[in-house]
Amino acid sequence: MTGALEGKVALVTGAGRNIGRAIALALARDGAAVVVNGRSDGAAVDGVVAEITALGGRAAGAMADVADPDQVARMIAAAEAAFGGIDIAVSNAGLRRQTGFLEMSLAEWREILSVALDGAFILAQAVVPSMIRRGGGSIIGLSGISTHVGTPSRAHVSASKAGLEGLMRALAVELAPHGIRCNCVAPGSIETLRGASAGARPATMTEAGIPLRRKGGVDEIAAVVRLLAGPEGGYITGQTLHVNGGAFLT
Repeated sequence: MTGALEGKVALVTGAGRNIGRAIALALARDGAAVVVNGRSDGAAVDGVVAEITALGGRAAGAMADVADPDQVARMIAAAEAAFGGIDIAVSNAGLRRQTGFLEMSLAEWREILSVALDGAFILAQAVVPSMIRRGGGSIIGLSGISTHVGTPSRAHVSASKAGLEGLMRALAVELAPHGIRCNCVAPGSIETLRGASAGARPATMTEAGIPLRRKGGVDEIAAVVRLLAGPEGGYITGQTLHVNGGAFLT
């Protein structure tokens, strides 16, 4: 497994399944050593690590809650001990919930933001010193279409992703002198396995409302992340790239 990312080290949060798994595999196929993060499903993380190593790549599992600074610090320290540092950080971890605004508790609001937004902040602070030492890097956040089109019962999810995009824009400017690029990828309706807590897929995200008349695949999202992570995306920073089949146009 050699390619444009040979010698690079990537960390992907929430990488045990779906989009995160596809991203980890895509980066590994192009030569990156990959730290596969998960919060609770160790078997899924181990499975992705096994897939990468079976293909001849290098990977290590790292169980950590991205909302916990101490756990993230330990994860980064372990990654640096195993692979020497971090060049690519993908903030993919997030929680799906559907709760009406008037029924939404402050605790649930904070829980959602703690992973998608606080987690991205904590991860970025933890990896940037390593990236500076290594001469640059790429930070990529996984946003979503909901924050751009408005989706009922997802006020907390939409707010967390809007904050994530703002964070990446701010970091893009502040970290540019260090050669660190920061971007977001905003998927539309993607064919994934949905947990019970995610609820039914919103009616606004069915094929009928998508100009291409189909859901996207996880590999199509991973390909855009791979672009931003590699040298081909070297002049892209501070952007949100939409991958949604035309459901939202910028």
